[in-house]
Amino acid sequence: MLAANNDDLRGGQAMDGKVFIGGGGEGYATKQGLTLKYANRHGLVAGATGTGKTVTLQILAEEFSNAGVPVFLSDVKGDLSGLAKSGSSDHKLHGAFSDRAAVIGFDDYCYRAFPVTFWDLYGVQGHPVRTTVTEMGPLLLANLLELSAPQEGILNIAFRLADEEAMPLLDLKDLQSMLVWIGENRKSLSLRYGNVSTSSIGAIQRSLLVLENQGGAGLFGEPALALSDLMRTGSDGRGMINILAADKLMAAPGLYATFLLWLLSELFEELPEVGDPDKPKLVFFFDEAHLLFDDAPKALVNKVEQVARLIRSKGVGIYFVTQNPGDVPEDILGQLGNRFQHALRAFTARDRKNLRLASETYRENERFSTEEAIREVGVGEAVTSMLMKKGIPGIVERTLIRPPSSQLGPITKPERAAVMAASDMGGKYDTLLDRTSAYEILNKRAQEAAREAEVAEAVAEQASPMEREFNAARRFSGGRVSRSSSRSLRPRETYGSAISSAVIKELKGTTGRRIVRGILGSFFKGR
Repeated sequence: MLAANNDDLRGGQAMDGKVFIGGGGEGYATKQGLTLKYANRHGLVAGATGTGKTVTLQILAEEFSNAGVPVFLSDVKGDLSGLAKSGSSDHKLHGAFSDRAAVIGFDDYCYRAFPVTFWDLYGVQGHPVRTTVTEMGPLLLANLLELSAPQEGILNIAFRLADEEAMPLLDLKDLQSMLVWIGENRKSLSLRYGNVSTSSIGAIQRSLLVLENQGGAGLFGEPALALSDLMRTGSDGRGMINILAADKLMAAPGLYATFLLWLLSELFEELPEVGDPDKPKLVFFFDEAHLLFDDAPKALVNKVEQVARLIRSKGVGIYFVTQNPGDVPEDILGQLGNRFQHALRAFTARDRKNLRLASETYRENERFSTEEAIREVGVGEAVTSMLMKKGIPGIVERTLIRPPSSQLGPITKPERAAVMAASDMGGKYDTLLDRTSAYEILNKRAQEAAREAEVAEAVAEQASPMEREFNAARRFSGGRVSRSSSRSLRPRETYGSAISSAVIKELKGTTGRRIVRGILGSFFKGR
């Protein structure tokens, strides 16, 4: 019998060391489960729009949470926020789900909510999630800004100088200030690092402006996201489901893909080796995975392949969610052992080719044609293959995906706000910090340079009458002031004084002071 809102029930079919996926009647697999021990061997959820990928993603998140495994997923359409609320028999689809539960033998099917934390790069639909420019690194940042090779080289110089000069790059204004500093010192820097062109610096600055216009500035800053906050469990031992609001973020696909890749890279670099755990430490779902690989440079694709190959030893499972398996490079696709293939359309020759290629990646089942099954499965059905003992791919099966226990579809804005208010992540991340970093350091140097220039001007004005009297006295006595002696009486011109004399009149007004603070360049050389 169906249980409603009963938090004492597990909410998932009891299967020894597995999470329940589904089953079916004649012609279908009888109770399919994903072995937790092999859940960190990665996976693929694929299928055309409207075939049931979102529900599959939802039930996988539920099952991993029930098993005490934290989950991170991106909510591209806004539907997955329903994980925070219990399902209801009043929903138009949950009645049909009850019938499906009976068909597949889902004996302890019940409605329940799950522990959820909402995140949002823009800080509107979830707690702000940030990193620093330094943590992002030049490779990912160059890909995000779509920089050429020479421009990426200058970006690397900026990162190197920030390290050498102890000037942290935390947010975009830090990087922008550093680039101005490099531009003003380009001649001396070119001797050390190669050509530093103002045109390349200008191109990077324009790309940063575009990123700001897309709202990307909110990604960079402090407090930066602590990975431990993604790997929590609720008070009842269920894994926390971390949901990234990505409906608006999808308007900037490069930002979306780069952020998720950064997160994977951080997990890979920071987590310790755990070998083959009994269950994953974290499961990471990458929705709209094709955005990661479309037009991506080979160096970036190679990095993804490296992370996918090695991160499983850190206890992290990656599940790519996309419309067609062909969206994922072959070297990465071969590492995805747990597969959920929903229906693929085959209206064109290209579609049929993709369908054939997709079917060839499964271990055959003599009871049916894999290619025909992928074409024929209905909404909520999938062709599945799970890793078996010793990590061997299982025989392909047709599977009715189990119904979700949480609400199907999004929750309301007040309900989301209530979940966010109850989360302890708000007090940690909602307030932006702005500690001393490259921008402040360079501004301070500019102000010091301005004060030194004012002092130099005052000294020069005081010295001028004395010099005039001395020269007048020499002329009165009939002596001759040679060019060399005249020079010797003037203060020796240095690089700094030359710059100061060029802007000395501008220093007398507030507008001039803003100009000097904006230069952030040669005044600071060698300081």
